[in-house]
Amino acid sequence: MKITVSVIKADVGGIGGHTRPSDGLLNAVKNLVKPQVRKDGKGLLIDSYVGYCGDDIHIVMTHTKGVNNSQIHGLAWRAFEAATRVAKSEGLYGAGQDLLKDSFSGNVKGMGPGVAEMTFEERPNEAFTIYAADKTEPGAFNYPFYRMFVDTYPIPD
Repeated sequence: MKITVSVIKADVGGIGGHTRPSDGLLNAVKNLVKPQVRKDGKGLLIDSYVGYCGDDIHIVMTHTKGVNNSQIHGLAWRAFEAATRVAKSEGLYGAGQDLLKDSFSGNVKGMGPGVAEMTFEERPNEAFTIYAADKTEPGAFNYPFYRMFVDTYPIPD
């Protein structure tokens, strides 16, 4: 079965500047995403994870809808809009700053949120890794990739 992993992130507000999203923001996103998960394949999502790096909230979703799907992107957009409303009510820094447009047009590319998606044929015990960074450059990943693929010795205790 072909599976798509969609990771969509946005900065919609943070505590104390750019430190982290509040629990209210994270809960607003989770409350919209979690009900869409059905392990039996009859929901919009197969599985999901909501987390953060710095003040960026990321939603990791697995599904069978393919990349650039308007239902998947729309879910993320609505979740970030809900978090923006919470950020404004809590008086957080940068409320809604990555939601650059007022209306959703079918996918979130070019609208402020970051998107990474990949479709592949699922294999038994498939594993994947997602690296998240905020306020940095791509070079921040050099050391983790080096350790993962080149320097395979275990880290001493």
